[in-house]
Amino acid sequence: SEVLAAEAVCCLNRAMATLRDIWEEIGIPEEQRLERTDAARKHIKSLLDMMVAEEESLKERLLKSIALCRKELDTLCRELQLDSFETEEECTILQMEKNLRTRVEVLQKQKWDRKQELKALQEQDRDLCDILCTDLFSIDTGSVPSLEDLDRYRRHVASLNTLKEQRQKEFVTNKRQIILLMEELDHTPDTSFERDVVCEDEEAFCLSKDNIVALQNLLQQLEGRRALNEAVCTELRARIVALWERLQIPQEERESSA
Repeated sequence: SEVLAAEAVCCLNRAMATLRDIWEEIGIPEEQRLERTDAARKHIKSLLDMMVAEEESLKERLLKSIALCRKELDTLCRELQLDSFETEEECTILQMEKNLRTRVEVLQKQKWDRKQELKALQEQDRDLCDILCTDLFSIDTGSVPSLEDLDRYRRHVASLNTLKEQRQKEFVTNKRQIILLMEELDHTPDTSFERDVVCEDEEAFCLSKDNIVALQNLLQQLEGRRALNEAVCTELRARIVALWERLQIPQEERESSA
């Protein structure tokens, strides 16, 4: 830069010398030469002043950007629960502004990613809680979630999905057994719960803990009725056999009756 500055001074001196030669060759009086030289000086000074002002403005913009970036970085680090960002004090203003601005963009992306993941987890949580009739996961939605918060939320949603699959499997298995028992007992669903179990779509059934317990109770009741019916049938068959023996009914007639 010093070499270029020296060359600029040499170019200026050569230009002024050339102008003086031209003025002398033309025959311009000394007084007018001075006026023209002063006009050239003012023009050059104005151009240089404008260039200096532009570069000073750039410097101010960079310093203002640095201050804003530092402030935003402090806010982002607090929100993301990260250590404060340390800059290299020996680097230039331009490099410092670039480093800070790049770091701000990285942290803004992290903040956006965390909020998007939180939003997705909340949607899954709401859907699962509607099906399982459980409470929503407790988390502060007014702040940026920490990595630990997101990890706990992921594990919570995963456990709810596992619970849903277990209850869904249990519901489907018990429902099939209940339908078979009702057909065998010639029983028509006569309560709203029984109709929900037998008639409603499997995906629409509420897999709450109370419903699963009620489902198990219904299955046990139907199994009890079938067991009772089987016991009655066994007793009646025994009485029939005894009567056959007493009446000496032929085997052929017994088989046809059976």
